[in-house]
Amino acid sequence: MAAQNNAALPDGLEISGYRIVKKIASGGFSIVYLAYDEHGSAVAIKEYLPSSLTLRQPGELSPQISAANLPVFRMGLKCFFEEGRALARISHPNVVRVLNFFRANDTVYMVMGYESGRSLQDHILRRRDSGEKPLLSERFIRTMFSQVLNGLREVHASKLLHLDLKPANIYLRVDGTPILLDFGAARQTLRTDLVKLYPMYTPGFAPPELYEKNGSLGPWTDIYSIGAAMFASMIGAPPPPVEQRRKVDKLEVYLARMAGLYSPELLKVVSWCLTLDPLQRPPSVFALQKALQEPVPVVSEPGARLRLARKLRGMWDGLGLKNSKSGVTLQEHTR
Repeated sequence: MAAQNNAALPDGLEISGYRIVKKIASGGFSIVYLAYDEHGSAVAIKEYLPSSLTLRQPGELSPQISAANLPVFRMGLKCFFEEGRALARISHPNVVRVLNFFRANDTVYMVMGYESGRSLQDHILRRRDSGEKPLLSERFIRTMFSQVLNGLREVHASKLLHLDLKPANIYLRVDGTPILLDFGAARQTLRTDLVKLYPMYTPGFAPPELYEKNGSLGPWTDIYSIGAAMFASMIGAPPPPVEQRRKVDKLEVYLARMAGLYSPELLKVVSWCLTLDPLQRPPSVFALQKALQEPVPVVSEPGARLRLARKLRGMWDGLGLKNSKSGVTLQEHTR
């Protein structure tokens, strides 16, 4: 069944004590709404609605699911529900707060705390389009990702994996502190039935094991994606996707061009995370965090900014991206 466009729930709908205000995001797996609870507090509600399995027409509340797709839909629904229940037990400033989860309209909803701010993806693109050099400072990258790793350690300690780490899923509050959003564990569980549901990943941010039907997933999987997000924070584009790196790996060439704006130590950490062999990556989130917390001053050479601008233009061309808001850049897409 090909992916279809599911209609969002109507604005103003009352559902289980929440009032839908508007749709704020959607993808191949879910729709996210801004809503208010009975006390008038803003929340984000994520609706389980995989577009390759379901179809909801405008004006309808429950999705249409064929008999052939029902077993896979129910398996994913169960995983989504269990993931919400596990996340609800995590209370950490760098992990999205899951406040509630409920069943309605023949599917499941996850209620999360709503925060003001913007995604790291938006932050990167705004600075890239404004011509900032370096894109994000080394101090910002080390500090912000160290906080992300604080949250990720808590997630891993709860025997969960994120499995979809990328700048679009790292949200920056107004004060700059990050929150991990949009966990992909349920999507990866559905990946086991490739006949019914396409595997979901974002090229460039996904490690080799996510491309494999029975790939061994673990903390090392999230560590690769953290490295890819740091790479994007420096360059303004994701690393080359795995299939391209397996043919001709230019990762070190791209990182070498950032010398002078980022310390050799930080560039080495990014390369370490992005090793194709999982056994050669940092052995734990704690080990990666320790490497990031070592302060290293960076001094740009005279003229380095101008040379970097020229290098980045060539790198974006090589990665098939454009230096504009209309380019593919870091936008979310799945396969």
